[in-house]
Amino acid sequence: MSGTIELSSCLPYDLDEALLVGRVWLGAATASVTRSATDGPAVVTVRGGELIDISAHAATMADLCERSDLLALVRGAAGPSLGPLTAALARTLGQHDSSGPRLLAPCDLQAIKACGVTFAVSLLERVIEEQAGGAPQQAQQLRAALQATIGADLSTIVPGSSAAAELKRELLARGMWSQYMEVGIGPDAEVFSKSQPMSAVGFGADVGLHRDSHWNNPEPEIVLAVNSLGVAVGATLGNDVNLRDIEGRSALLLGKCKDNNGSCAIGPLIRLFDQRFTIDSVRAADVSLRIEGADDGFILEGISHMREISRDPLALVRQTIGSHHHYPDGFMLFLGTMFSPIDDRDGAGHGFTHHLGDRVTISSPALGALVNHVQYADAIAPWTFGVRALYANLAQRGLLKGEQP
Repeated sequence: MSGTIELSSCLPYDLDEALLVGRVWLGAATASVTRSATDGPAVVTVRGGELIDISAHAATMADLCERSDLLALVRGAAGPSLGPLTAALARTLGQHDSSGPRLLAPCDLQAIKACGVTFAVSLLERVIEEQAGGAPQQAQQLRAALQATIGADLSTIVPGSSAAAELKRELLARGMWSQYMEVGIGPDAEVFSKSQPMSAVGFGADVGLHRDSHWNNPEPEIVLAVNSLGVAVGATLGNDVNLRDIEGRSALLLGKCKDNNGSCAIGPLIRLFDQRFTIDSVRAADVSLRIEGADDGFILEGISHMREISRDPLALVRQTIGSHHHYPDGFMLFLGTMFSPIDDRDGAGHGFTHHLGDRVTISSPALGALVNHVQYADAIAPWTFGVRALYANLAQRGLLKGEQP
């Protein structure tokens, strides 16, 4: 395993200009234990490199994202300093064991939704999983055959267009149409529930794999924070942990594939949209991935270019929320990944799969870096602090005051 992480690399390159919000845990070392009346989650912003507690103005991140005066409040709201952001990052990573705040996932009550098959590369890999029936040894041969047979650059196909419809007719005639092709180039995007409110893990936490899976990988993505009106207010990074063999057996196993303890990582902080950082910044972003093996010295690196996404981020928001579906607490929306690692790790033709202890770093210059370690879902810290526990905690701390305008 590589050594200590350089904390500055986990922060936006323009930290002093970035409008950042997030959540930290105050008090005891874990969110499953409260040791005093002041223990609990706090909503924070960053000013001058310091964490500022603004929970008195918005007790939850969902509340904060609903504020009509969001940017002004985050820039000017008074609140106590919780110390340097870098110190909190170090504590969260276990590099510093003194008491103090530790980062949590920067969302709480929001639904956690995800979009699939939004890049041509991931579309091909989902079809390969399906045809391989979850067997990684067959993937390489299927990949070559599929690319030769399709004979088209899927990244040039606009979903729902006449060209997409013509390709569908051609593939149906060849007996090659797939449910993944349908959501990849058809009119309707794949939008699924990735995880439950309050279940996401944050920067520095362990991510979880189901023990039944033997072919799996991280999925580095940008995640939008969207309020109840369908307005995207900011962006962060996410790891949509994926179990390729389980989904490959049947798409109806998506719940087992995608929603397990620690299978959803979001962080480190949400960067709010302002004049400097906009939705166009997301459209132009590059998202990097680095996997470092703890037991075999394995290194894998890759990069995704958001300009290659097949559906615009705001089009994905519109497919998620509207008159057909409301989200009164807002939602976090994973935008999809183009990264499906195929590098052989455990033998020729076996492709990539995680080993326990892998360190996964997902980064983008304007958003910082999300760092997590891989373990089994039933071996990581259990998720016990849900919505009921949150509201009981906030009530005990006197933060439920109905202060929103």
